[in-house]
Amino acid sequence: MVRGMLIAWLMLITGLVLLVKGADWFVDSASGLAARFGISPLVIGLTIVAFGTSAPEAAVSITSSIKGSNGIAIGNIIGSNLFNLLVVVGASALIRPCSVDKSIIRKDFPFSILATVVLIITMLDKICGDLPELVISRSDGLMILAFFIVFMYYTVASAMSEKTQPEETQSKKPIWLLIVMLLVGITAIVLGGQSVVRGASDVARAFGVGESLIGMTIVAVGTSLPELVTSIVAVRKGEDNIAIGNVVGSNIFNLLFIVGMGAGISTIKVNGAMLTDALALLAVNLLFYAYIARRRTVSRSAGAVMVAAYAVYMLYAVIR
Repeated sequence: MVRGMLIAWLMLITGLVLLVKGADWFVDSASGLAARFGISPLVIGLTIVAFGTSAPEAAVSITSSIKGSNGIAIGNIIGSNLFNLLVVVGASALIRPCSVDKSIIRKDFPFSILATVVLIITMLDKICGDLPELVISRSDGLMILAFFIVFMYYTVASAMSEKTQPEETQSKKPIWLLIVMLLVGITAIVLGGQSVVRGASDVARAFGVGESLIGMTIVAVGTSLPELVTSIVAVRKGEDNIAIGNVVGSNIFNLLFIVGMGAGISTIKVNGAMLTDALALLAVNLLFYAYIARRRTVSRSAGAVMVAAYAVYMLYAVIR
């Protein structure tokens, strides 16, 4: 028992170290590569950083789909997106108010809202069909993946059209070293997230916390730790575009690629709780968009409200 607790705490601490150091290398190398190739840090945040930090969600959800348990997977995706939007952005703003690029307000965030609407429509589109229950079918999954391809094409095309002259950065690191740092950083982030989830779960079980509550809290939050740590590190380094782009890109990746892949592997059965959570996610998206469209900055007070809102949602989820 004592040995098991020591191992659990060791995994938890090791995972946190890997997360922090991996995120540090990841942000440095991503911003360095963006400067070297004349690519906007926002585009780097929306693609490489966002997809890399969503690796835990992808691993959990796709594995669940293969095993036929993708109802858990979609719940994890919706919960992770709520965490990203409320806690990741909120905690980042508590450290330092975050400016929001006008491109995010004008183009990228509306696409994230559209992705949420597409998910809800696919949940409900069988009401008038022959199926007696709500599902996200394989054909829905293929349609969702098509939206993901459109987003990727649009993002890459925008990056090419807005490409600037490569900058001479203060860092003299060669490009190959920056790429190695990027890969090592994301590997450390993914392994760190997994280690934290396993260690925290073992500690929670030792204190008698139920399995369902562990899955609803520790596992869902644990798969979003890469986004949290990466965005906080980015904000501390003054890379607001990477921080906000990471959240928006991760949410789009989660909703379109991971849900699309999951439904493509096996049909996802939808229950009332999933639909309620999806509608809550849409409401949070719309409220947040209305706020940033007016302010173009996420203040510390707004960050505090966002983190508190997530805590209230989690309380509701536990009671439910």
